Amino acid sequence: MRTEQEMYRLILDTAQSDPRVRLVALNGSRANPQAPRDAFQDFDVVYFVTDMAPFLADPSWIDVFGERVILQTPEDGVLFPPSLGGAYTYLMLFADGNRIDLMLRTLDMLEDYLQEDTQTVILLDKDGRCPPLPPPSDRCHWVKRPSQAEFWACCNEFWWLSPYVLKGICRGEILYAAEHLHALQGELVRMLSWQVGCQTGFSVSVGKCGKYLEQYLPSETWQALLATCRCDSYPACRRSLFDLGRLFSQAARAVAAALGYLYREEEERRVTAYLNRLLDRPAG
Repeated sequence: MRTEQEMYRLILDTAQSDPRVRLVALNGSRANPQAPRDAFQDFDVVYFVTDMAPFLADPSWIDVFGERVILQTPEDGVLFPPSLGGAYTYLMLFADGNRIDLMLRTLDMLEDYLQEDTQTVILLDKDGRCPPLPPPSDRCHWVKRPSQAEFWACCNEFWWLSPYVLKGICRGEILYAAEHLHALQGELVRMLSWQVGCQTGFSVSVGKCGKYLEQYLPSETWQALLATCRCDSYPACRRSLFDLGRLFSQAARAVAAALGYLYREEEERRVTAYLNRLLDRPAG
């Protein structure tokens, strides 16, 4: 596997030798001094170029980065519409295990880009276009304090989706149940993230998909959260559903108390009673 230094040298040498590339920036976890270091970190790189069209016309230019296992270009996707406002991205996984997420942007996008992420390092600036930046920080990824409306929306979504799980169980549609269990887990992770935010003054990041939550949650809460991932049988789905409800209720009440928000207990009570009424129906 090529070392980090070798990868940076390749990225920068490629940019340096191409007059169309004027500036190179790095963001993502490799630009975050707080992120754990390992071989699975992507190289999230942006090439600011004079004109994007020549690069797109001849995609073979990315072959210089090495033998690829797989390539994805999201802006060409049909399942997931592009959302980067004119940028173009090459997501490249290489045979040696390294990965580069290389984005092309034109120079007129630079000013907006510098406002997007506090986790940015300038690796190359041929023309001195970029002003000095503060040290990279994950500040823009810190858990954000929710408004009362956002808090209510999360609670409402959780309790609204809960009967869908039991519907899938009662109908014998385990994939349907599992899909909605996953959605409930997402809302629980959101609420747990807010709980961590309350405990830390909203000064930490819990990472994408809550991957750093384990660092901040009590061990018993973390283990209970992991147990809700079981959905490989109907009894497991039932247990996960009611365990998720218990964990969500605890977290939501803690967040409401910390922020001085109203928790709509009646919503939880009615949905939980409804689920319990259906509990004795036969599974599929």
